[in-house]
Parts: sequence; structure tokens; C-alpha cells
Amino acid sequence: MALKATIHKAQIQLADMDRGIYGEHALTIARHPSETDERMMMRVLAYALNAPASDDDGALELAKSLWDTDEPDLWQKDLTGQIVHWIDVGQPDERRILRASPRAGRVTVLAYASSTPVWWSGLANKISRARNVAVWQIDASESQALAALAGRSMQLQVLVQDGTVTVSEGERAVEITPRALNAA
Repeated sequence: MALKATIHKAQIQLADMDRGIYGEHALTIARHPSETDERMMMRVLAYALNAPASDDDGALELAKSLWDTDEPDLWQKDLTGQIVHWIDVGQPDERRILRASPRAGRVTVLAYASSTPVWWSGLANKISRARNVAVWQIDASESQALAALAGRSMQLQVLVQDGTVTVSEGERAVEITPRALNAA
């Protein structure tokens, strides 16, 4: 018998002062049986960091990356179905990134494992030729602290200011400083 996805719900109050984006977002997350709390929360963080100011160019959505290898972790499609923004978390191989690059207006990767420097050193030269790819590193200790906020029902406040992200739920808070490895 196949294991089923576990449903998590996140209410996000976003105040992104760097981009001037504020709002409330309700996420329903289908967590794949093989997905860790850390990876799930990185998808939530990726959503908060890339939420558009409006849905005029299409809404940012969680995709089915663990079920369908042709989909990213998140994507924003315009009203014609074209991919505006392709977002992956983790350490995808260069073929996946380079295959996504011509399909989307922008490609963003949020890498978070302690092995990120080794992964990045192996593909930095290959990725640099794709002009629309941004790669960010989240320190492993920060992503693990973020995983501690995971729950079936979450009320998250996300504040982005001066390149630092503070994610809090109740009395618990995590500070995250994404570091650009490759800017688009």
C-alpha cells in the first residue's frame, strides 16, 4: 500500500520591506511521505521570499516536484500557462536547472544543506551561462532551526528587512540570511 501525503496548512503574514510586498497568504501543503520538515519549511520560505505583489501575472503555487520530475517545487504561471518563475529547493543537478532556464522567465534555487558549497563548486561554471538563474544558499543551521517551526497548522509571521528574514510563530523565531551564490 502506498503512503499518502500529509496535509499541512500555513497562514503566512508577510511583510517584505525589501520588495515593498505585504499581505496574508494561506498555503495548503501536501507533504510527500519522503519529505522532511526541513525541506517542507524551505518550500514555505521560498514561497514567502518570492510571493508576487499581485496575482496579475499569475499566482505563485506549490507544484508537485516530488511526484512529477517535470515540475519544480513552486512556480508562477501567467494567465496563458507560460512559466514566469520556476523555483526549486535543495540541490538540483545542472541538467534540471538548465532545462528549466529556457522554459521560465526566471529560475530560482534555494540550497540549504551543509554540502551546498561542494554542490555549488561542481556546477557554478555551468550555471553562469544561464542569465535568468539565481541561486541562494541558506545556512544549514538556519534551515534546521526553521524546521523546528513545522506543524500541521502554522501561523507564521515573515519579516524581510535588509536581506534578513525573520520567521516567527508565537514565541519562537528564526533569523535567516540568504546568501547569493549566483544572481540573475
